[in-house]
Amino acid sequence: MSVIDKVTWLRVENGAILSTRSHGKNVYYLPGGKREDGESDLDTLVREVQEELSVDVDPDSAVFTGVFEAQAHGHADGVMVRMRCYTADYRGTLRPAAEIAELAWLTYADRHRVSPVDQIIFDQLRREAELR
Repeated sequence: MSVIDKVTWLRVENGAILSTRSHGKNVYYLPGGKREDGESDLDTLVREVQEELSVDVDPDSAVFTGVFEAQAHGHADGVMVRMRCYTADYRGTLRPAAEIAELAWLTYADRHRVSPVDQIIFDQLRREAELR
């Protein structure tokens, strides 16, 4: 079994969670990405969100919310993705950049539109009454 190590930003507002869709993809993913050599979780979070959404995450406001793991979407069986999730404040105006084609505010009704690991996170946020 191999594991893809990712750090993800959970941004929930008014019962909806910020999600992104990459160019050429039909599934939404939570913002964030793979760690580069030597990066801490917060380094990865700040870099990935800046690259994808053109905003600056405030690392001092970051709160670790959990680790979620599932089969990696679009990968061979046995390739897992492990996401370390954080909430955090940000500065700037959200807009898609780099590989991101669009951003969307999704609710629990959109669960079927996201990757398997994101579905687990949607379930957790629903149990915590964060997602409508």
